[in-house]
Amino acid sequence: MLREIEGSKAVAAAVAACRPDVVCAYPISPQTHIVEELSRLVKVGELDCEYINVESEFAAQSVAIGASAVGARAYTATASQGLLYMVEAVYNASGLGLPIVMTVANRAIGSPINIWNDQSDTMSQRESGWLQLFAADNQEAADLHVQAFRIAEELSLPVMVCMDGFVLTHAVERVDVPEQEQVDAFLPPFQPVQTLDPEDPVTIGAMVGPEAFTEVRYLAHRKQQAAVEVVERVGREFAAAFGRQSGGLLHTYRTEGAETVVVALGSVTGTLKDAVDTLRDDGVPVGLVALTSYRPFPEAAMARALAGAKRVVSLERAFSLGRGGVVEDDLRRVLWDRAGEVALTTVAAGLGGRDITSASLVEVLRRADRGELAPLEFLDLDEATVAAHLAAVGPRTEGAAS
Repeated sequence: MLREIEGSKAVAAAVAACRPDVVCAYPISPQTHIVEELSRLVKVGELDCEYINVESEFAAQSVAIGASAVGARAYTATASQGLLYMVEAVYNASGLGLPIVMTVANRAIGSPINIWNDQSDTMSQRESGWLQLFAADNQEAADLHVQAFRIAEELSLPVMVCMDGFVLTHAVERVDVPEQEQVDAFLPPFQPVQTLDPEDPVTIGAMVGPEAFTEVRYLAHRKQQAAVEVVERVGREFAAAFGRQSGGLLHTYRTEGAETVVVALGSVTGTLKDAVDTLRDDGVPVGLVALTSYRPFPEAAMARALAGAKRVVSLERAFSLGRGGVVEDDLRRVLWDRAGEVALTTVAAGLGGRDITSASLVEVLRRADRGELAPLEFLDLDEATVAAHLAAVGPRTEGAAS
């Protein structure tokens, strides 16, 4: 049903249509409207599930683990510091092979405290064993949740659906909210691979010693690799069933003949399309790869998308302090056999919710096309403020008075 709807409510409607058995809720901006709307649907009788208010984000993930372990379809949501608070349980969920779906409304990690959007929270959990799918807009955010339950339950692995906080969660736009009948036809009833049953007691998550831990991690690695095919196939099947392209591994935009290709995740890809159109109209050969599946990382698909590029710009809403790009490391692996042929640059942008404008993107991509970018750039950096701070509190020279 096509509706003018807030992104959070569209996601809640999509999750409800997936018929979760248990929803574990602890509010933290900017995901609060999602669990609030799910609670309203339970209250008015439109969603039949066990809705559990918990005392913390750690408890939310712990309840989801317990629910999933006994065969319930489990869902939760969080953001930023909340995701960090539940980290121990996040790793447990993937290690136990539990198909939990969790929305992460991407928000900057402090300090200093910041409630606005960047993607440093989910990037900090990229090695947790969870699949990570990034939504470009609210239509894809709603659709990815339907796909996430299908992917999670087919693989018996947990899935994060990542949507930019406020930029998407609180934006009102037209969304074709998945209908119950469509979702029921696409998403079969949950058939867990493993269940805890007092009538047939088993142990899951037991301690593993050095004699087997390498094999456990290797098998987890193989499951991530196997997920690439599943994510791609489920995206195709969703398109066939719902009549629109959504999800999958990645999407390309005007990459034919592009010498400079920018790679990005999330809502900034919409603004990047405008910037690419402007540059193409001016004869600048620029294209875009919008990455949906960050974990598993689609190396083969990305290599095909970047095959003709001479310059690759990784536009990132997070970065590794003292090092540089996060996604850049994945791209470097993709391009390893073309080292020296392809210039790879990270542009850190939109940190802590700073606006990323089409004008700024056009300018930085013009510079990229001219080969003027350093290996690490910060979009719209206030260099005067940085210089003044470094002059006042910069590193002391050896021998200075203490």
